[in-house]
Amino acid sequence: MARFRTWAGIALAGVVCVCLAGCSSTGGKRAEDAREAAAAQGKAAVNTPRWTFAMITHSGDGDTFWDIVQSGAEQAALKDNIDFLYSHDDEAQQQAQLVDAAVDKKVDGIIVSLAKPDALKAAVARAVRAGIPVITVNSGSAESEAFGALTHIGQDETIAGEAVGEELNERGRKKALCVLHEQGNVGHEQRCAGVAAAFAGEVDDLYVNGTNMPDVQSAIEAKLQADPSIDSVVTLGAPYADTAVKAKQGAGSKAEIDTFDLNAKVAAGLEGGTLGFAVDQQPYLQGYQAVDLLWLYRYNKDVLGGGKPVLTGPQIITGDQAAELAAYTERGTR
Repeated sequence: MARFRTWAGIALAGVVCVCLAGCSSTGGKRAEDAREAAAAQGKAAVNTPRWTFAMITHSGDGDTFWDIVQSGAEQAALKDNIDFLYSHDDEAQQQAQLVDAAVDKKVDGIIVSLAKPDALKAAVARAVRAGIPVITVNSGSAESEAFGALTHIGQDETIAGEAVGEELNERGRKKALCVLHEQGNVGHEQRCAGVAAAFAGEVDDLYVNGTNMPDVQSAIEAKLQADPSIDSVVTLGAPYADTAVKAKQGAGSKAEIDTFDLNAKVAAGLEGGTLGFAVDQQPYLQGYQAVDLLWLYRYNKDVLGGGKPVLTGPQIITGDQAAELAAYTERGTR
């Protein structure tokens, strides 16, 4: 099966210090220390205006995936001399209001996720009419161009689902349970549809209330008890993988637990064998690239990918690969 791999290089600008005749060696040492400290913090020597970019996502509170996206965006903003504003709400109407608020502030660029695109359409259109460049991130690749965004940063969710289906085929699985934890999220629907399209076996969708982990666990456990033929459970977010493992244990099932997204706990599960594989869409890269591309557009009218989605995944991660990524998952950037 094809593996999708992406790399991102982070270039840090250097600071050139020109010392006048008569400068003391002590002063030169202080300047060198300052340069090293700035480089260590990811700061760049830029002469561009102090632009303000707003990122508005559909994240709920405490979602580790979006913490990683935000971290990448903040690092790029620091490098690019950007005043970065982050806000989120898992209620689509509230998220749209946050976009409207960013437009009212006359920010210089907006990054927005479109998990429920219909609810965000008017707000994004208002930003575009106001002359504010918009980049969509993570969710809504199919709607991004039609809404007037410059480009979309993320993975194609259908392709990612198909990658999972193909991996299940290679593992000889026959029946999979796809656990959707947020009803109405178009990306989640596309993932499970992609799994079903590529998987030679049978796929059952299970809708759960992702805001209540005990309910998620009991729903998966009940399904596994009722249908012992299920030999694979696919969760659509890293926090739900551990819950699925507990449900499997409670049901006495032998199903393999696989998941979308990667974090330190998932990496440990892959290494320890409690998880089969994970699909990494590189959230740090999504945040970082979104800010960087907005900066490039403001500075040089650059648009990467001809306006088409810029893919950050999927990448199938197994136990051996998780061990290689451990240092990055532990620091919260993978």
